Amino acid sequence: MFNHILVPLDGSHLAEAALPPSLELASKFNSELTLTYVIQPPHLIMTAANGSVYSQLLTEMRNQSEQDAESYLRSHKGSLQQQGFTVHAQITEGENVADSLLDVAANLDIDTIVMSTHGRGGISRWVFGSVADKVLRYANVPVLFIRAKEETADYQRPPLEVTI
Repeated sequence: MFNHILVPLDGSHLAEAALPPSLELASKFNSELTLTYVIQPPHLIMTAANGSVYSQLLTEMRNQSEQDAESYLRSHKGSLQQQGFTVHAQITEGENVADSLLDVAANLDIDTIVMSTHGRGGISRWVFGSVADKVLRYANVPVLFIRAKEETADYQRPPLEVTI
């Protein structure tokens, strides 16, 4: 347990709230970290554009998303490696973020997932769905959730005590 930790990121401060606890676990248990970013395929409603223009636009949007994700992960990976962590970066693409994360976890022999959650409930959760909920329900490994708050750009984590 805690040998290989998956940390899903999406470029937001909310997702990054999972980094400090992940780093603490990795420090304590000499764990590898895999930072992953799921790119969702772009969707456009085609109106007056012809097929080739539409196709080209979708390709450009996808390529830009991939470049942005690579740059974002490369920055975090480099910073964490300089701090002495063993870090991998994984970009994947999928319609359903939760399914993509579960596939990455299974394919990379991940044994723990640490991710943030927005803590939505009620109608908001029903309307938007919950990536965290689906990951928790279907993951074959332990999942540690970090509650992130939108109004808090700088996450202050409480001390983490883990004993096994």
